[in-house]
Amino acid sequence: MSETPMNTLQYRFDGPEDAPVLILGASLGTTWHMWDRQIPELTRHWRVFRFDMPGHGGAPAHPCGSVGELADRLLATLDGLGVQRFGYAGCAFGGAIGAELALRHPQRVASLALIAASPRFGTADEFRQRGVIVRSNGLDPIARSAPERWFTPGFAAAQPAITDWAVQMVRTTDPGCYIAACEALAAFDVRAELGRIGIPTLVLVGSEDQVTGQVEARTLVAGIPDARLAVVPGASHLAPVEQPAAVTDLLVRHFSTAWQAQDTQAAITPPPVKPVLSAPPVAPVAEIAAAEQPEAVVGPGRPDPYEAGIKVRREVLGDAHVDRALAAADDFSGDFQELITRYAWGEVWNRPGLDRRSRSCVTLTALVAGGHLDELAFHTRAALRNGLTPAEIKEVLLQAAVYCGVPAANSAFKVAQAVIREETTPPE
Repeated sequence: MSETPMNTLQYRFDGPEDAPVLILGASLGTTWHMWDRQIPELTRHWRVFRFDMPGHGGAPAHPCGSVGELADRLLATLDGLGVQRFGYAGCAFGGAIGAELALRHPQRVASLALIAASPRFGTADEFRQRGVIVRSNGLDPIARSAPERWFTPGFAAAQPAITDWAVQMVRTTDPGCYIAACEALAAFDVRAELGRIGIPTLVLVGSEDQVTGQVEARTLVAGIPDARLAVVPGASHLAPVEQPAAVTDLLVRHFSTAWQAQDTQAAITPPPVKPVLSAPPVAPVAEIAAAEQPEAVVGPGRPDPYEAGIKVRREVLGDAHVDRALAAADDFSGDFQELITRYAWGEVWNRPGLDRRSRSCVTLTALVAGGHLDELAFHTRAALRNGLTPAEIKEVLLQAAVYCGVPAANSAFKVAQAVIREETTPPE
């Protein structure tokens, strides 16, 4: 176990000290214990390094705002331990960290395994919506739905101890760190960069994974030049937990051959899956960019704010809203869409003087004063995305009632109440 400064991660080692290092990265909401069933076999060959993400498994709650920042913290941890080159296997969010390492620090990674992974996890809107739900309701709704996302129904029913362990693991995660991880996944997109991953890669997916399934796995295999695909029958999203024998065998075979620089183009045929439902459960634990292009220039030496504006606009309002607005633009309204993207979003919203929470407060108040209820609706959604809680939005509207008038605030409360109810109600 480790003391954990702010720029490093909580970790543990297992296996012989003189063996090559193999790193295992966990999924969002899980801890290093999701790999417990792989450890006995993997430590016969490697010194296994596992880490917890911030706020997971009792790790200090120092949130990370991006996948790249998490990769940097992992490397800082390894640098402090004198580990320079390693194999890396990551599940879901852990796979995103692995892809980031392979793209930004290829000299450090000898071989890579991406499990239940994707070059882009869902949509940015989906993860920001999950952050809104956690901010408003805590982690309990996410925790209660975890087993149906992570396991096949038969496994969840037959293994109640593991199901309860999964729920507790999510429930005891730090909410702020979970929300920050959602924001990191919302911004993660390496689809255009897959061709630059030059490391032997195993892409492993459960046949029943409904979160990041075979479509995403085949996208990875098609984009990474030296990649193979393995589909594990009878497994959902957390394949290492649900089918530990099959996953372990595939990892041993991949890392044993890839480190020897052997041909990695042949397809992997997964071994027959051994029955594991009667295996003793993991004991519950109480923790719980492609090369940059030159910017366009507007006027003498001034960068064009359009690209920054469209980025901020999507982050604040959501991809779906912005896509609808841009799709509806025509010869008559197109110039207006360009105007607000460039100047409202690229200039004003992108200024460093106020954070986005503060800008949302100002915007809500101004919209109440002007009686712009349609815009108030989508800026209430934006305020939730920017980190305001329903209670804080209520305070903004109460303040507006004093200075903008009770009738205006009365209408605003009706609009905001409907939006908040829709955005913060956990899915069934």
